[in-house]
Amino acid sequence: MAARHLLLLAIVGSLISLCASEVVDASADADDGGDQMMRPLKMSCSTGASNYTAGSQYHKNLDQLLAAIPMAAADNRGFSNTTFGTAPDEVFGLVMCYAEVNQDADQCRMCLAGAPARIMQLCPGSRTARAVFDACVVLYSDASFFSVAGDLTATSFHVQAYRPRPPRARGGWTTTYREFSLSEPPFVVDAAAMNRTRSDLITSLTVTAARAPLRLASDHTPFGGTPSMLARSMRGFVQCRRDLPASECTRCLSSYSARLPQLLPNNSGGAIKGYSCLLTYNIYSPEVPWLKLPSDWEFREALEEEARVKRKRHRRIVAAVAGSVCAVVLVICLSLLARYFLHRWKLWRAAAAAKKSEVEQPVEELNKGATGPRRFSYGELSAATGDFSGDNKLGEGGFGSVYRGVLTNMNDLPVAVKKVSKSSRQGWKEFVSEISIISRLRHRNLVQLIGWCHDGNGGGGGELLLVYQLMPNGSLDSHIYGGSTEENAVVLPWPARYDVVLGVGAALVYLHEETTEQCVLHRDIKPSNVMLDATFNAKLGDFGLARLVVGDGRRSCTTGAAGTLGYMDPECVSAFTASVESDVYSFGVLLLEIACGRRPAVPTGDGGGGVVHLAQWVWEWHGRGAILEAADARLEGEFDGQEMERVLGVGLWCAHPDRALRPSMRQAVGVLRCEAPLPDLPARMPVATYTAPPASAGSTGSGGDICSSCSITIET
Repeated sequence: MAARHLLLLAIVGSLISLCASEVVDASADADDGGDQMMRPLKMSCSTGASNYTAGSQYHKNLDQLLAAIPMAAADNRGFSNTTFGTAPDEVFGLVMCYAEVNQDADQCRMCLAGAPARIMQLCPGSRTARAVFDACVVLYSDASFFSVAGDLTATSFHVQAYRPRPPRARGGWTTTYREFSLSEPPFVVDAAAMNRTRSDLITSLTVTAARAPLRLASDHTPFGGTPSMLARSMRGFVQCRRDLPASECTRCLSSYSARLPQLLPNNSGGAIKGYSCLLTYNIYSPEVPWLKLPSDWEFREALEEEARVKRKRHRRIVAAVAGSVCAVVLVICLSLLARYFLHRWKLWRAAAAAKKSEVEQPVEELNKGATGPRRFSYGELSAATGDFSGDNKLGEGGFGSVYRGVLTNMNDLPVAVKKVSKSSRQGWKEFVSEISIISRLRHRNLVQLIGWCHDGNGGGGGELLLVYQLMPNGSLDSHIYGGSTEENAVVLPWPARYDVVLGVGAALVYLHEETTEQCVLHRDIKPSNVMLDATFNAKLGDFGLARLVVGDGRRSCTTGAAGTLGYMDPECVSAFTASVESDVYSFGVLLLEIACGRRPAVPTGDGGGGVVHLAQWVWEWHGRGAILEAADARLEGEFDGQEMERVLGVGLWCAHPDRALRPSMRQAVGVLRCEAPLPDLPARMPVATYTAPPASAGSTGSGGDICSSCSITIET
């Protein structure tokens, strides 16, 4: 590994050395030109008590504006004006490239990139600043200056006079002169003729620029003057800020034009650069190429032959270096990609091992004792169910199917085998929950878990299987509703229903208060999870959503919400949490369902297809003083009135909207067994409003354990 790293460093070092000699000269030239370009020709900064302080909101707005406006100008042909923030800290900003100096787009981009930072350095704390650079102008203020040319006095512009460039000197700007490569004398003899020609040209260009959308114009006109100046032309260029209306553009250019005879009386070339407009002119020879400015002002591409050759040479070097670097980068990327996939593969193996350990470790700990669920092989359970034949299929739930089977090696014990969905993360959680929780519980009203199977490497292909004692009479809902033919179903008599009520109640008392370890929340109490053995003894099953909680499980700590809508506590749905009170609510809905023979959603009967909750429907009969009218009509009055009244009353008590007013399971079972009187319930069903915790506090489904509290108000 170390040798490969040294080789890589050697390759990169050689590539850097290859291009260093070429880059040094270019960098030096760029630095000299860049420093000169970033030196303001004219600048104005506000001072005094109105200045901003470091870290203030105005300072933050200014930083963001100056960071964004150069990119906006680059995308808009070298101009942008915008604002940032709100009053009193709103910042107004503008940048504009001078088109006449942009022999290529680099000069504009360099100015746009460096000018904002430069003006911040030179005007620290100023709420208003203006700066004219070689290639661009930058303005910002705390008051709007858009659409107004503003001050046009001598303090608002900078004058540049052109002069010939020395034969071997490099081109560049100075504070008062701009060098150029033409062989013209710097001054003309007939200043009056030059001024007349210049005035006519600039006046014509001013009219054109004021009407142009980009507020600029360029043209040339013949100029003689003296024998030495025969066959010459004068070229002119004018430009205004693009936000200025025609009148303000004309005012600015006219003001500067009127000053030309005084500022540049006999110069053969020069310019006046201001905060709002620019004008420039020069006399040149026809044999010298002159590029007319395109109407849409795309940066001009006229370059000297020397610069063209140098740029071409640099492109070849860059291409060679880029190709070499790309090859090195490709090798590095492939190496990193290989390491990444190797790392991911190791993580996958570790996760698979952890998942297997998650399933097997808690069960193996239980199997160390004399009692506990047995681990079966996939082959044993496949043989017991006829290879999971469709003829042996008893039903199908949200996370798996259930099959009838017979264990021949356990005295032909009839069992129900649940095949849990192995592709679902929730299926894994339910599988672990069933094994780790129900295997610890022993009660006559709980379905017994006989064993399990997770044959990750065997013929089962990693199937998750749970083995229960078989319930010959199926689930409670099939006896209340008779599946899909409710009207033709055999009605479960009241004594059997009452025994089911007491059996489920006893199971929940055991789960909440009598387990030797922690409180167990079932979280999915409903008729389809109440199983009936051969003698119609009720056994609560399906602990896939069950959770252990600390202490007694009441309000001090809760767990993530889960279950079936209609049986879930409304506050549980709203606040994404569940507690023992949630189980009590579900038990209350179950009691009402058993007594009324109706599902949780009861049709309103108004013909509009509306429904009300079963608890609300029963509460209406209670308010009329005729609660027994809510009893299942199919019983035809064959029930004990006192028992029916207690089941309905306890159902309403348990389904009370206020968690704090619900009974514990022991209190509810005490009333059902006639060991305590029925509580006094209000004639009208209270309406609860909840203040749910933030969305990040919990989530729907069977989430992890969380502690929380909910604000609740009861309205009667």
